[in-house]
Amino acid sequence: MFFLLLLLLPVATAVCPAAPPDNPQWQLVWEDDFNSPVLDTNKWSKIDRGRSDWDRHMSHDPAGYEIRDGKLILRGIINTNSADDAKAITGGVTTRGKFSFTYGKVEIRAKLGHVQGAWPAFWMLPSHAPKGEGYPGEIDIMEHLNFDHICYQTVHTHYTLDLGIKTNPVSHAVAPFNSEEFNVFGLEWSADKLVFTVNGRPTFTYPRIQTDKAGQWPYDQPYYLIIDMQLGGNWVGNIDYDHLPVQMEIDWVKIYQDPSAAPIRR
Repeated sequence: MFFLLLLLLPVATAVCPAAPPDNPQWQLVWEDDFNSPVLDTNKWSKIDRGRSDWDRHMSHDPAGYEIRDGKLILRGIINTNSADDAKAITGGVTTRGKFSFTYGKVEIRAKLGHVQGAWPAFWMLPSHAPKGEGYPGEIDIMEHLNFDHICYQTVHTHYTLDLGIKTNPVSHAVAPFNSEEFNVFGLEWSADKLVFTVNGRPTFTYPRIQTDKAGQWPYDQPYYLIIDMQLGGNWVGNIDYDHLPVQMEIDWVKIYQDPSAAPIRR
């Protein structure tokens, strides 16, 4: 969730062709439909607070989380805990240390809330990124800002960030969607490309290419999933505290793999 995405140009506007036939080899390997009354801690951990734009408001406070009617609700709210000096707090969950995989298909059905400063996101990071080799590689399946009727889908790597190569190939796109409804945001990940989707339709493809530059394709290692309701920062802008709370509802998360593609999961 790199806060400098604001500076990445150009942006490719997604075209939504008819959805292609699904891969008949996809096999469901991991899912959560949130039908349990509490968060399944065998699958998820709450995200700790950090110092970056994306996690500076993260909290384990139960007020930021709820499971209701088969949906996980992650909130951004005014903080009422006098022992915590953060003005607002947010909820987020991750599979880090509990489930990661290499290659496959991810789908998340969700309805996104919107206020000024709201920044809900679904994204992935490598489980064991080596140190000292530049930015390790990030996959942003979906980021939504404020009241937009588009979402952002992006890759961040040593190649795109440290070397600044963002157009060969294009490293991000925007995709239109109805932000008042539930939508399915997805990724199909193979050894040679990342295909981002919205409601089953391809919206953006990032290919593996032949290049003598380092770090163009770090996507051959296990990744874990992050789902969070973020607030504020250099990209999304200031928070309108008068309009909080804000929330997003996660209906389900499903991860598939193709056994013929030599997938890895842990």
